[in-house]
Amino acid sequence: MEKGASVNRFRRNTVQVEEAQRRIEQHLRPLGVEQVSLENAYGRTLAEDVFAPSHMPHFRRSGMDGFAIMSSSTKGASPESPVCLEVIEHIPCGFVPTKAVSPKTASRIMTGAMVPEQADAVIMLEMTEESEKEGKTCISIRKEIPAGKNLTSIGDEITQGDCVLQKGTKIGAGETALLAIFGFHHVHVCKRPTIAIFATGSELLPVEAPLTQGKIRNSNSYMLQALIREAGGIPLLMGAIPDEAAKAQSLVLEAFSQADFVVTSGGVSVGDYDILVDLFQNWDGEMLFNKVAMRPGSPTTAGVWNEQFLFALSGNPGACFVGFELFVRPVILGMQGQSQRYRQECTAFLGKEFSKVNAYPRYVRGKSYVSEGKLFVEPVGMDQSSVTVSIKDSDCLIKIPAGGKGVQQGELISALLLKG
Repeated sequence: MEKGASVNRFRRNTVQVEEAQRRIEQHLRPLGVEQVSLENAYGRTLAEDVFAPSHMPHFRRSGMDGFAIMSSSTKGASPESPVCLEVIEHIPCGFVPTKAVSPKTASRIMTGAMVPEQADAVIMLEMTEESEKEGKTCISIRKEIPAGKNLTSIGDEITQGDCVLQKGTKIGAGETALLAIFGFHHVHVCKRPTIAIFATGSELLPVEAPLTQGKIRNSNSYMLQALIREAGGIPLLMGAIPDEAAKAQSLVLEAFSQADFVVTSGGVSVGDYDILVDLFQNWDGEMLFNKVAMRPGSPTTAGVWNEQFLFALSGNPGACFVGFELFVRPVILGMQGQSQRYRQECTAFLGKEFSKVNAYPRYVRGKSYVSEGKLFVEPVGMDQSSVTVSIKDSDCLIKIPAGGKGVQQGELISALLLKG
């Protein structure tokens, strides 16, 4: 390594997290649109507004098992003076009524079935008494029934032409049901980005390899793979980058031809073998930042090559996790056209004292809970960037401000919600 390159490792311009995110946003572009079948649309992002091609419901339907009647026929009905109506038809779901009711008649009807002409109410089965008179089935009603009772009118839920789902909506179970109701068996969605994943470090072993002294298994790549899938991206595990700057650059540039962007873990600090630093100093792309005012993961680095991102995250699992949440995940969502790209931030009470003081804001893996109607958050496990176990137990990142004397138990604090 050249002496100048070694010195440059220590000459980094520190940016705040928000500034780093802003620089990324300037290069963020949606990937485009593709059409998928409805059964494959779950979890995808709508690429266009969806308008109702018909009313919902498109026919008047019953909300109960009971009898379709004219509400006016029940006027004056009481236990002492019940109204008797002749049952002229049975209407199951999926059938079209063939007879219109009159002031003297009713039709037996099932929940969701089409209400016959002239009927403007449905009385519950339990509120009637059935009897036979002169070979005819009749019902007795002992209470006045208002118009519209237990009846859903045409367009009560949605009117034809209404925008039922907006562009950028993530398709879940409810959205899938609406699309099916209106006959959208194919849906235009935003394309999903493909992300190449590299790990660096001669100490890394394949997951299937037996442990040996001085070596650890490559867990970061698999963690990133899971996080990318959770965000809707398509991960490509590319293996390990050797500790050779030229070879590393060749592998990364080759990965750009297979993926929409590249994420690496490790090799971004100031050690002699942190070859990602050399890559960023010698490539033809633009460096967006190479140091962020945060703990863990301050050496997190990002650049752009031919409008494709390269994110170099810390090799420590905790720092790698935080770097992904703050910088990589928003890009994956943004490429899919989602407007809500960043984790929801909330205010909560700190459940346990955090006395560690840092020059930079700290993002602490934590868990949240509710006590006496108040939201609390507290650190989970050891707060060290090399610790992996606490990642699985975390549902938030607690933001500890820089400086001061730490944060006392019971103080209000900000947190980023990782789940729900």
